[in-house]
Amino acid sequence: MAAEIINVSTEEELRAALTIRKEVFVEEQKVPEDLEIDEYDNLDAEAQHILIKYDGEFAAAGRVIRYNKDAAKMQRIAVRQKFRTQGLGRVLVLAMENAARELKLESSVLDAQCQAEGFYAKLGYTTTSTEPFDDAGIPHVRMVKEL
Repeated sequence: MAAEIINVSTEEELRAALTIRKEVFVEEQKVPEDLEIDEYDNLDAEAQHILIKYDGEFAAAGRVIRYNKDAAKMQRIAVRQKFRTQGLGRVLVLAMENAARELKLESSVLDAQCQAEGFYAKLGYTTTSTEPFDDAGIPHVRMVKEL
C-alpha cells in the first residue's frame, strides 16, 4: 500500500493533522496541549501542514514554517504508534522537505527529540547543538540539512 501525501487545505484535513499530534504528543508524551497547539495551527497561518494517509487512515502529520529567509523549520512531526514500522516518518519528512523546496528555501532546521536523533541523521540531518535542551519536558537537539 502506497502512502498518500496530502498538503492540508481543508478544515477536515487540518483537524486530522491536529488529532494525530494530540494523540502522539499530548496523550503519549504528556506534552501540555497549550504548548502543542499554537498560532500556526490554522489554515490562514504562514505554515504548510502535511498529512500522510496510509491504508485508508490518517497516519502521520507535520508542518513546515519559514525559519528565516533561507531556511524552513520542520515542526510537529508525528506518526501514530500503529504506523511507526511502515517507513511513514521518512515519507513525511521528505514531503516536508519538498514543501520547503517549493518555497525556494535552501535548508531545513528541526529540533529533534534526542531519541529520534539517529532517525533524522539517516535522512541527512546534522546535529548542531552542543548539548540537549528541554522542550516541553523532553530533551531535544537542533539539527540542520541543506536542501
